[in-house]
Amino acid sequence: MQTPLHNLEPKPIWKNFEAINAVPRASKKEEQIIQFMLDFGKKLNLETFTDSGQNVIIKKPATKGFEDRKTVVLQSHLDMVHQKNNDTKFDFDTQGIDMYIDGDWVKANGTTLGADNGLGVATIMAILESEDIEHPAIEALFTIDEETGMTGAKNLEQSVLKGDILLNLDTEEDDEIGIGCAGGVDITATRFYIEESIPENYQALKITVKGLNGGHSGMDIIKGLGNANKLLNRFLYLGHTKFQMRLASFVGGGLRNAIPRESEAIICINKDDINAFREHFLNLVEVIKTEYKNLEPQLNISLTEVNQPEKVMSADVEDLFIKSIYAIANGVYRMSPDIEGLVETSNNLAKIEAKNGKIEVMCLTRSSVESTKDDLANSISSSLDLAGFSVELSGDYPGWQPNTDSDILKIVDQVYQKQNGEKANIAACHAGLECGILGSHYPEMDMISFGPTIRGAHSPDERASISSTQKFWKLTLEVLKQIPRK
Repeated sequence: MQTPLHNLEPKPIWKNFEAINAVPRASKKEEQIIQFMLDFGKKLNLETFTDSGQNVIIKKPATKGFEDRKTVVLQSHLDMVHQKNNDTKFDFDTQGIDMYIDGDWVKANGTTLGADNGLGVATIMAILESEDIEHPAIEALFTIDEETGMTGAKNLEQSVLKGDILLNLDTEEDDEIGIGCAGGVDITATRFYIEESIPENYQALKITVKGLNGGHSGMDIIKGLGNANKLLNRFLYLGHTKFQMRLASFVGGGLRNAIPRESEAIICINKDDINAFREHFLNLVEVIKTEYKNLEPQLNISLTEVNQPEKVMSADVEDLFIKSIYAIANGVYRMSPDIEGLVETSNNLAKIEAKNGKIEVMCLTRSSVESTKDDLANSISSSLDLAGFSVELSGDYPGWQPNTDSDILKIVDQVYQKQNGEKANIAACHAGLECGILGSHYPEMDMISFGPTIRGAHSPDERASISSTQKFWKLTLEVLKQIPRK
């Protein structure tokens, strides 16, 4: 039976990518993919095991003539972001990703594709199972839970790797060599509230914000894309301050590392004010669409009548809630003063759920400077604390400090220039890569990051370039040949 990607080159990568995309592999639900990788390594008769952090390690000896080269760690993460459009019926726990080809792109039907970081995993698998690729001794490290806490990298046993060089295959621009990244911290705020009866003569309405691009909350934050939660809150502020609106529920966003694409709220407005509210609502819609006309052309904001909810949020908490959400910084907070064009610090207001007497707010704050990360996290925490929330900071992980004198950087840069006739873009990124954490375990290990071009990561618009994957494969194979002697 032919599969959607069966004719794509390089076949070793796409074959393995299809195989892992048939296995559910959400962050913190990696049991099936871990077993899949263990079976894969053992079928090849390679040393294969998991460490105490449930990372999978597969070791392959050097090919003939490369026994005296330094050992290379090839590293990618097994988990993927599970996101889908609201109108897509899909069960990530049981279904494999439904893929198709659109020109130079591999895409998924209504869900994330999993190219982040599935293409890196598939590339390493292709090298492990090959019989004709020349390479030094390889330690393949497949980490878990990169997308929601990097717990695999954090819990990596310090005795399992002996390699001198680490190649992280998790960069999303094929002309980029990554030498640094941002650290991050999760902010979770919760509070409970009393529900009240709806005042007489009030009509229930649903406000829906959808059609936004979404995307990676690190790599795409610089684009200034719309955040559905922040946009929706502007309408709640309008209703709250001008029309004595009552809020029944607010549900928006999802994962911390994905910019929210969709959000909705149920509100109640005095029937006598409905027409005036609609007029103000439509005016604000036009204002926001004008603000985002070039960034978010598919933005859709609607107002519809719905059945009356049973209860609404107490008025005092509603006031604190709406104003605290307005006060939370979202997007780029500070650009790097040292590296042109690099976001230093940002925040993603990732998820809001307020219903049935409980509010939960989730953010991901990133920075390549620890002090600035702490400063922004403290600012956000303070505004939520003043609104009566219980605030918890968790999942803190360090950034990766650039090393421009890296020996492996020089090798990859030279190979890239020879193959492509131009210099690569050597850069730090605002995403969270595992290199910072892995470097804390193995401080003497020389490491860089590179990969094929991927667009729309962490969103249902995620897509992987076919031609770029060919370019990346060629680069990877030649770099392995150029690994220096011990």
